[in-house]
Amino acid sequence: MHTVAAIQMISTPSVSDNLATARRLVAEAAAGGATLVVLPEYWAIMGQHDTDKVAHAEQPGSGPIQDTMAQMARQHGVWLIGGTLPLISEQAGKVLNTTLVYDPQGNAAGRYDKIHLFGFTRGSESYNESRTIVPGTQVGSFDMPFGKVGLSICYDLRFPELYRAIGNCALIVVPAAFTHTTGRAHWEVLLRARAIENQCYVLAAAQGGLHPNGRRTWGHSMLIDPWGEVKAVLDEGEGVVQGQIDPVFLAGVRESLPALAHRTM
Repeated sequence: MHTVAAIQMISTPSVSDNLATARRLVAEAAAGGATLVVLPEYWAIMGQHDTDKVAHAEQPGSGPIQDTMAQMARQHGVWLIGGTLPLISEQAGKVLNTTLVYDPQGNAAGRYDKIHLFGFTRGSESYNESRTIVPGTQVGSFDMPFGKVGLSICYDLRFPELYRAIGNCALIVVPAAFTHTTGRAHWEVLLRARAIENQCYVLAAAQGGLHPNGRRTWGHSMLIDPWGEVKAVLDEGEGVVQGQIDPVFLAGVRESLPALAHRTM
């Protein structure tokens, strides 16, 4: 059995405040026995304006946000999946929305740049990530003792073909900042669907509450098992969701219902 944890935050425009919150919650997760910890999307900055993150974009391998992630992983001896942070892109005024992975020694161990960029408009509520973000082009994963971990971010959840492209995983992680509107309608059903169809665990770390910029995120960070059962969930507010990855249970699901082996396409 392997204990994993998802951190739920209500990130603010202050990077220093968000770093302090992450330090506290990662320490809590590690104290609870977690060996893998996931931070939510936009954990380091949720600006007053979409363009605010551009000013905090870091070069790969250098910067206060990356230094903090490496330090947390090393201090607590955990695999840390850093939700997303802004990395400098080749396009002026735009960033890459990037998940970085650090091993228990604080070394960089994986990277994924968000491929699918969120767009939604209903009445006065409107979002368009493509205005400030350059999409990634490659899937991402890394290996843990219990198996492959697939990397995805928020809106990716609506594109099942992405997970097929990643391949056979024991765990899929989904750092996210789902809006309250779309989260209430679709968040849990999409997470459970990805767990069921890929016959793996899904660990989702979300933003969860009312942010200083007026945005309300859905929260409901959760761990789902390969049979589609929600094992742990936190509705709203800051906190830690944790549970266990059971390789024996995972193998049993795949043996009793060998859907992955039955694929013809």
